[in-house]
Formats: sequence, C-alpha cells, structure tokens
Amino acid sequence: MTAIQEFTVQFRDEAYDDLHRRLATTRWPTRELVADRKQGVQLAALRSLCQYWENKYDVRRVEHRLNALPQYTTEIDGVTIHFVHVRSAYENALPLIMTHGWPGSVIEMLDSVGPLTAPDDPAEAFHLVLPSLPGYGFSGEPAETGWDLVRTANAWAELMRRLGYDRYVAQGGDVGAGVTDALGRIGPDGLAGIHTNLLVPALNDPAALPNRTDEEKAALAAIKTFQTSGNGYFVEMATRPQTIGYALLDSPTALAAWMIDHDTDAYYKIAGAFVDDTPSGNLTPDHILDNITAYWLTGTGASTARSYWEAYGPDAPAAGGAPLPDPRVPVGFSAFPGEIWNTPRSWADQSYPTLNYYGQAARGGHFAAWEEPGLFAQELRAAFRSLR
Repeated sequence: MTAIQEFTVQFRDEAYDDLHRRLATTRWPTRELVADRKQGVQLAALRSLCQYWENKYDVRRVEHRLNALPQYTTEIDGVTIHFVHVRSAYENALPLIMTHGWPGSVIEMLDSVGPLTAPDDPAEAFHLVLPSLPGYGFSGEPAETGWDLVRTANAWAELMRRLGYDRYVAQGGDVGAGVTDALGRIGPDGLAGIHTNLLVPALNDPAALPNRTDEEKAALAAIKTFQTSGNGYFVEMATRPQTIGYALLDSPTALAAWMIDHDTDAYYKIAGAFVDDTPSGNLTPDHILDNITAYWLTGTGASTARSYWEAYGPDAPAAGGAPLPDPRVPVGFSAFPGEIWNTPRSWADQSYPTLNYYGQAARGGHFAAWEEPGLFAQELRAAFRSLR
C-alpha cells in the first residue's frame, strides 16, 4: 500500500476523437449583451479558443510534456496520488513540494522545473515534488468526504517521508496556498519553511484584516469586488459542485469556459492569447490548452469542483472549526501585481508572525508559476535562501 510506482500518461485514440467530435458539435449561445466580461466569458474569446483547440492544437501535447518527466503514483490514506518527481543533478539541492490549485494542475508548474532544479548557481537548486491534488489530473478521486486542506497537507507530509526527505520546504498558490498554509500550521517533522503567493486568511475572512493605509484599502476593495462580482465559480463549486460537474464532464466547450472565467486579470490575458494573438508571458494558446485538455481527458471536472466544497464549503473546517495555530516555521510570501488582490506587507505580517521574506514581483498574476515561471523561480530562490 505504501509502494511507489512509476507512471506514464497514455490516452486512447478514441478519447481524442471524441474530444474533436464534441468540439465540432458545440451548441453556441448568442453573444453577450455587454462589451466586457460582466456577463461571463465572451463569445468571441471562447469561439477563438475552441477553434484553435479543434484545428491547430496537438492534443497529444499533454502526454508528451508529462512523459518527458519522471512520474509516479502511491496510495496515501486510501487515495492514489500522482506526482512528478524531478531530482536536481546537484545532490545538496533543497527538496521542495509545490501544490497547484484550481483550475490548475501540475502542468502549470512544468516550465518552472528547469529554473528550479538547474539554476545558474548550484547552491540554489531544488529537488522538486509536484503532486496532483486528490481528484485532480491523474490522482485518484476520493470515494468519501473529508479530503479538506488539512487532510491533503498530512498526505503531502507522508509523501515526502516516503520519498526519504527528512528536511524540505513547501510552496503553493490558489488551493495550493491553502494546502501549504495548513502544512505550515500543522508543522510536520522535516518541514523547514513554506512560501505562498496568495494570502489565505484574506480569502476566508477579509473583515479581520486591517484597513488603514491606502494600500490596505485598495486590497480590501479588490477582495470585495471579487466576492461580489467575480467569484461565481467559487460559490458554485463550494456549495453545488455536483451540479456544475454534469456540464464539465459532458462538454469540452463548457469546461473551457468554466476554467478561464476565474479572475479578471487572468481572463483577459487568456482571451488576448486567442483573440488578439497577444500572449502574456507563458500564457500561450498551447500552454493554456494543455491544462484544459488534461482536465477533459482525465474526466475530472466534477471531482475538482468537489475539492472546493471540501475546502471552503459550509461543512468545511474553515467555515467554523477551531483555527489552526500560527506556523512555527519561517514563511515566505510573494505578491504578484495581477493577483486578485495585491497583498500588502502588513497583511502578510499579521497573518504570519514568522514571516521572513516578502517579495514583490514585477509581472505575473494569480497563476504566477504558469504565467511567469522565471520570475516565480527567482522568488522561490530568494524566499528559501536563508533556509538552506
């Protein structure tokens, strides 16, 4: 039950044929009645994405990209966990487990593998462990409730133990930030520090944050805007994941629309990559579709939605349970300018008494590792430099 097995991605030809058939027979709605994204994903953007997906995209890219790296599975707490494990050529590299979020996957981290495992300075190299969250990608789908952020964090601690890492650090964004935050608060043996690029307490309880400086007021206003006009996906998945899951499993077009309607900054960058051929950083049409295609081919639209019900729904521990203690390990935080809210240093200090690094990147948004893998790697090297 604790064995680690090698893993290779392989899909049947019929799965690719079915994808193309469904794209070709999409039933399209009429155009939205506003000039921006106030009513949701714009028709021109989604048509451009699906036309590229059907006619230009190499659907086998997901297989090729993942199979170019060492992949494994192991069963933890009744669920098969898939992970990419890339050891640096430098034996003294620092082990790092990185957790993706929604609508992400390990694919959003692939272009940071090189900069992190083989940097110019060998003293700043990492051994990388990139697990797929339960119910995501090639990890198994939980057959019972209870896979909240804490349970996932405990599974990650067990994974690092099985891999023989007795000292390691952890990083996460989006849902991965929640898992990493929980990992830091649990404080398992061997964890030396954590880093996130999304302030988790702000998502859970913005009213508890200070509101004094102009910077703090702007950040609080951004949170309120998100919670009143931009978080429809969050509310639906945290309360009715099964309902939206039917559409996500049946229509690749619906899946694509749901996945790109995350936040304003990311949406316009993704739309621009297809409509205007103006990709932002690493958010090219192929890279965007790699992630969406992985969701479609693995049939994980519903199970990934349920992860929000587990982590943030009305029955989740975060909705009313006793709070976890402050992390006892050093915490690093990086603010990216296109994030849903740009976290001030004061908020990070309040949330993490052990904060020992705060960085502000020049570019990038909510999906920092995906959009700007080079800058993302720089932030991680800086955040964990003092822990080596």
